[in-house]
Amino acid sequence: MDEEVTIIDTNTRNEKIKNFFINNKKKIIIGISIILVVIIGYLSIKEIEKQNKIKLANQFNIMKINFDTDDKQTTINQLTNLIKENDPTYSPLALYFIIDNNLIDDQNKINDLFDEIINETNLDEEIKNLIIYKKALFNSDFYSESDLLQILNPIINSKSIWSSHALYLMGEYFYSKNEKQKAKSFFEKIISLSNSNSDIIIKANKRLNRDLSE
Repeated sequence: MDEEVTIIDTNTRNEKIKNFFINNKKKIIIGISIILVVIIGYLSIKEIEKQNKIKLANQFNIMKINFDTDDKQTTINQLTNLIKENDPTYSPLALYFIIDNNLIDDQNKINDLFDEIINETNLDEEIKNLIIYKKALFNSDFYSESDLLQILNPIINSKSIWSSHALYLMGEYFYSKNEKQKAKSFFEKIISLSNSNSDIIIKANKRLNRDLSE
């Protein structure tokens, strides 16, 4: 008797499943189709991103190879276009190449390129902080105290691995201006931070003990 009940229950369950698929056939087909479209779309986007990355890498490498033979303006145009691709790898590399080779003399144009990368490129947070720090470093000989702090405060007031670098830059800035008390406060903050870079700590201690011990 129990076996007969079990068989009936199994047949009933199977019939319900069969009826569910029959009654919802269109919905199931549409659902599966949507899932397939999403998967294919995702894989297509990844493949496009991969191919675009390869294209940018080739452009950057060819530009470096031809740097000595191409005229300066051609190189600047190629690098500027590469920066505006907003690629997290090759856009920063293109900007560094411009700066390292002194290709653009206009400080405002360089800062515009920094801002293009910082504001428009999808960067890892710490990579973004590094580029912000490099922007401040680039401008440290020209900018006022308030301008430098405006650039660096998002890093200084965070737990970024670059916060000690930003503090050291400001400490050196004030030391060069002979504003020793301000410099001292930045160097001391480096020592107090738990995540300060070890080399930066050594440099800060050296400044404090050798030059700011009074």
